[in-house]
Amino acid sequence: MPGAIAISTENLTRRFGELVAVDQVNLRVDGGQFFGFLGPNGAGKSTMIKMLTGLLAPSSGSIRVLNLDLEQNPVEVKQQIGVVPEGLALYGRLTGSEFLNFAGRMYGLDRATAAQRARELLDFMQLADRPKTLITDYSHGMQKKLAMAAAVIHGPKILFLDEPFEGVDAIAAGTLKAMLQRMISRGATIFLTSHVLEIVERLCSHLAIIHQGKLVAQGSLEELRAGVEARQGTSLASADGKLTLEQIFLDIVGGSRQTDQELTWLG
Repeated sequence: MPGAIAISTENLTRRFGELVAVDQVNLRVDGGQFFGFLGPNGAGKSTMIKMLTGLLAPSSGSIRVLNLDLEQNPVEVKQQIGVVPEGLALYGRLTGSEFLNFAGRMYGLDRATAAQRARELLDFMQLADRPKTLITDYSHGMQKKLAMAAAVIHGPKILFLDEPFEGVDAIAAGTLKAMLQRMISRGATIFLTSHVLEIVERLCSHLAIIHQGKLVAQGSLEELRAGVEARQGTSLASADGKLTLEQIFLDIVGGSRQTDQELTWLG
């Protein structure tokens, strides 16, 4: 529901032995937001998403999704969310239709509804012309589209996306982006992580940045931009006078690039 809190965490922490992968994170995502979750490699993004979707138990702290405590209500939460993980986790010996029907039934759809939605999604994703092809023989881009179809077949209230456009051609990416925007217009919440900052900047209204396990920034894109401009001024601004998300991200995580460093064998 737009305006209500869709996702919140309190002092969320995950340890792997001596390593603190996520360190006392307090995150808030309001309903109806297209929310970008960013961080360098190894910052804790994947661990965070696994905890938010119930795939990994936190070491300490709490998670609420759609006003439900995730630890106490795991099934109720999972019935209302969709997930496209980076690893996809598809069943390669099924056809696309078989997999979508299976996903729909697992989410509690009746047989007729699951079959109807599977047909519509295969057509929408331009996967309907190879009905007997096994998923293992799909290209990576086709598998990504199928994973997206399985994640939305039940009409989730929150959709978690981990690098959803990787390996997807430009035409398919445009179709997926339009679908995601329609979901937002109907009140769904989308939680997106991607290393392609141009995509995040174009799609997301609100962001959080994690670095070395700690949440170092959170707010709307304009709020984060204003914060960086207040510290650095607008000397780094692009041609339109605004800092890009890449500039904001690098400023916040301290990732200034050493342009004078060279590899001697490259000349």
